[in-house]
Amino acid sequence: MTEKKQLKIKIIKDGPYCVFGAVPLSEKIITPVGKHYEYREGKKLPQKENYSLCRCGETKTPPFCDSYHNQMDFDGKETASKLDYKTRAELLEGKEIDLRDDHRCAFLRFCHTEKGDTWNLIKESDKKEERELALKSAEECLAGRLTAVSKNGEILEKEFEPAIEILQDPEKNVGSAIIVKGKIEIEGADGERYEARNSVALCRCGKSDNKPFCDCSHVHVNFQE
Repeated sequence: MTEKKQLKIKIIKDGPYCVFGAVPLSEKIITPVGKHYEYREGKKLPQKENYSLCRCGETKTPPFCDSYHNQMDFDGKETASKLDYKTRAELLEGKEIDLRDDHRCAFLRFCHTEKGDTWNLIKESDKKEERELALKSAEECLAGRLTAVSKNGEILEKEFEPAIEILQDPEKNVGSAIIVKGKIEIEGADGERYEARNSVALCRCGKSDNKPFCDCSHVHVNFQE
């Protein structure tokens, strides 16, 4: 297992995400299968000890930074709250399990299943199949928006190993978010840290109004690498 304490993402003011500690980097494809979605492997990406990922959306060497943010006068001001997830999230009560929702949507669509969306499945979580689908769909919401919890507040999800995934969304014909897994430390340009989460989605189109996190803007602006 990779030593998490050595892993870090440092956000540079009006610049890239600088990644330290040989965090595994891969590309994943959001793929519709029937009425649900799957993550499938994309192209191989180079593995490095340290690397910088584009945040402005205009690099010619995606997903890596090529310093174009300096030419375009990129405004990367971080506006997202640094309050912890539990404080920010709404608690929605279900039959046997509950759901926390902080409304930070990255339009990954894994909350949609053959038997309905995660919110409705939670309401019917006294039924085995609905409960299992609710757990699965919440866990696959890699933006970290949805978290299934037991009635005593226990988080019901597996812990991810540290990794960074560049998402592609061919169904919408756009490049999607950067997924950060495994409670990797993310330090803002001001030196303050965001809460380390099992998974979060970072903006890479440069247009989010909730930087550094994704807010679905890549879909609205038709982001192309």
